[in-house]
Amino acid sequence: MGGQACVFYGAAQFSKDVDLVLLASPENFSRLLAALAELNARRIAVPPFDPAVLARGHAVHFRCQGGHADGLRVDVMTRLRDLPGFEELWGRRTTITDAEAHTFQLLAVEDLVQAKKTQREKDWPIIDALVEAHYRVFGDAPDPQRVVFWLTESRSSERLTDLVHRYPAEAAALAGRRPLLRLAGTGNDEALRVALGAEVLAEQAKDRAYWAPLKAEIEAFRRAERVAAKPQNP
Repeated sequence: MGGQACVFYGAAQFSKDVDLVLLASPENFSRLLAALAELNARRIAVPPFDPAVLARGHAVHFRCQGGHADGLRVDVMTRLRDLPGFEELWGRRTTITDAEAHTFQLLAVEDLVQAKKTQREKDWPIIDALVEAHYRVFGDAPDPQRVVFWLTESRSSERLTDLVHRYPAEAAALAGRRPLLRLAGTGNDEALRVALGAEVLAEQAKDRAYWAPLKAEIEAFRRAERVAAKPQNP
């Protein structure tokens, strides 16, 4: 669900970790813990591993020690902002098998784009690269779902202008959902770029608001762990 998935989709992103979204069930958590034990992975930051904490939207962070995965960080989540539950995400996943018959289950590109709408500046060029890579692959084989994806998620003023001219009826139907589509057909590229920037700022504000209570919880976890680590007077 993170940088490694972006690499598979052709939007290369240097990443030192593996981000996973998991099915939240007792049996699956047992399998996760067994896999982490096999990798000799240790939790490296708050919050603690707790299904209830994961259910509130936190990520739990581990670092592998020794072996081929030495130093690899693994981040685990069960809930993503503005995305449905695991079962729905799994149902529309992308499955890729490599030349050695290893199978990789990725967030659908549409869901990955949504997951990348964060307050971090570095994620927004990746969104543009993901949409552009998808268009390069499927631009000559459009279907209604793909056209909606391009029109609602493209970050390039040039691409949006091309799409609106290519799919005027679809763009008109989606303008209520994404008002800047009305600008894409006017030739006012500067206004369109300003509107694209405003979209970024709005999503970043949403992400900050989502994480604000979670960050407060993380600080509480840190304080609790510091207190627990202090030697107690006899």
